[in-house]
Amino acid sequence: MKFELLHPNPKYPRARLADPPPYGYLHLAAAVAPPGGPPFVRTDAVRSALLDRLKPLAVALQSEPAVRRATVYRALLAPPPGGYARQGRFHRARFDVAVLVETDTPEDLGPVTEGERYQALASALTTAASDTHVLRARCTRALADVDKSRPALFLFNHFVAEDKDVALELWEHLAGWYVRETGLRESTLLEPLDGAESDYVFVNHARWDSTPLRLLLRQVSKPSFRSYVQANLLANRVGAMPVLYRRT
Repeated sequence: MKFELLHPNPKYPRARLADPPPYGYLHLAAAVAPPGGPPFVRTDAVRSALLDRLKPLAVALQSEPAVRRATVYRALLAPPPGGYARQGRFHRARFDVAVLVETDTPEDLGPVTEGERYQALASALTTAASDTHVLRARCTRALADVDKSRPALFLFNHFVAEDKDVALELWEHLAGWYVRETGLRESTLLEPLDGAESDYVFVNHARWDSTPLRLLLRQVSKPSFRSYVQANLLANRVGAMPVLYRRT
């Protein structure tokens, strides 16, 4: 499939990329009590108990020599998929809990996942969830590394596509729109390792100093969100399933 950019606009140049971080990534996503109607995630006792259990398990995992950080997230907003992603053959991203484990290198992911501390965390997550997805990845594109050391609004955006290379090129163009229209500064694209199983061609991690409602309004209030962002996703047969989180 050939990439096509509809309605090119000099206001939205291709994003200026930085060198991607050299780390390995384990993205564990779980649906525990996802929203069934409106996209805002409500408080749930089972989810709250799971988050309380995951936090010390993540701290324990960080004591592994090759683990740089293990961050636990709770979802705030999980919109239903739209456009190309609406097809039933795709794994719907309804993940109201997520954990991101960062290792010194992608080669460290295997040994880390074989360890008892990781197994305890993964078991706690899968036992409480009705649906899970685990991604072993490296970062292949970045605006800047995502700062997880302080509270913010975080995104995990799960992409599906007919052609991964087309989706990667489109991401660079759409990132330029998000830089201009939403003030996006920190974003990393996590691509599955060679041979790793994944229901998504890549997962985009990003952060804003904002609220879900404010970010949503900054998107949908712009006519170019429909004519540029959504139109190009559909034209290039790429679907995005975003979920917004807070760090716990």
